[in-house]
Amino acid sequence: MVSPFAKLALIGGFGLCLTALPLAAYDTRARAAFVLDQGTDTVLLSKNAEVPLPPASMSKLMTLYVAFEALRDGRLSLDERLPVSAHAMSYGGSTMFLDTTDRVRVEDLLRGIIVLSGNDACAVIAEALSPDGTEAGFARYMTKRAHELGMMNASFANSNGWPAIGHRMSMRDLGVLAEHLIEDFPQYYPLFSEKSFAFDGRAPSNTRNRNPLLGLGIGADGLKTGHTSEAGYGLVGSAVQGDRRVIFVVTGLESNKARAEEAEAIVNWSFRQFAKKTVAKAGVSVASAEIWRGAERSVGLMPETDLEILLPALAGSEIEAEVVYSGPIDAPVTKGQRLAELVVQPEGLPEIRLPLVAEQDVATAGFFLRVQTAAQVLFRRLLDGPEAQEQ
Repeated sequence: MVSPFAKLALIGGFGLCLTALPLAAYDTRARAAFVLDQGTDTVLLSKNAEVPLPPASMSKLMTLYVAFEALRDGRLSLDERLPVSAHAMSYGGSTMFLDTTDRVRVEDLLRGIIVLSGNDACAVIAEALSPDGTEAGFARYMTKRAHELGMMNASFANSNGWPAIGHRMSMRDLGVLAEHLIEDFPQYYPLFSEKSFAFDGRAPSNTRNRNPLLGLGIGADGLKTGHTSEAGYGLVGSAVQGDRRVIFVVTGLESNKARAEEAEAIVNWSFRQFAKKTVAKAGVSVASAEIWRGAERSVGLMPETDLEILLPALAGSEIEAEVVYSGPIDAPVTKGQRLAELVVQPEGLPEIRLPLVAEQDVATAGFFLRVQTAAQVLFRRLLDGPEAQEQ
């Protein structure tokens, strides 16, 4: 009888049989937060992470992403000089103090957005790249592009996060955006770790990067702060320690000091309370699957590459896991064919599903073996009786 769903519990030498120690959830003071271990794609913390909220200047990251795409595609160049409109000049808050007599290099505008949080610089970039030449048109394009990248709660009314009805992003949106910036544009990402930028000497009071984690020696190298009275204090950050990178987003904190303290605490928690562990080695069989009408009755299941997952650092050396596949599997089977999944459920973390492939080829059985197999199945059904056949 062919089972529609088969599960195998892993035991013995594979070393995945004990439950990991429970992990205490991090109790953040932020109104909303999202923390991602980039290499393993593991969500370490999610608090109101899907709720669309005012992103303040953190939404400038989307303007930067669109600008980086334009540089990649040749629609902008770093040395190109862009004019400053009266609209761009009219912005208050954090600015580069641009005026309509300026023609500013794209590279300076990018650094002005990242380091100085220039609202005017965002508007200059927006008008240059907008489909209709307006910042509003650029905001509509930003929204469309964000949705294409998987930021489904993002909706932009301007290029810089200036308070506006309908200008919203979720913390997960901002985490997704940070990951895209890091992975898609590594050539520009070092700009986010610059601590100061003195543009043309005209704004001595606005030369320092507001990211409170840069220079603390904890591996922080980006990305963007944000603050308005409606949004509170927020930060999209990233840090690297060893072979791990963590991306985190917080918002709704009550002060600069609270933002700095909470961001550093999250970085420390993320690296100290979790560690990468190899749960299966490439080419080493971890279980077997039953074969139907094959020259062999079963085939080994193995990962194609070393399988690394993130686990609580204080967990034991063993965790619970199982292999799941639909079977028995019809022969023939080809070596390397994906047949099953290794399902791991670490305590306090999302379920992880990792692919397993066939360890070897299994040919279709000869005629007499197929007849013998069919006879054995029929005999088993007769022994089990009609109730078993109805299952």
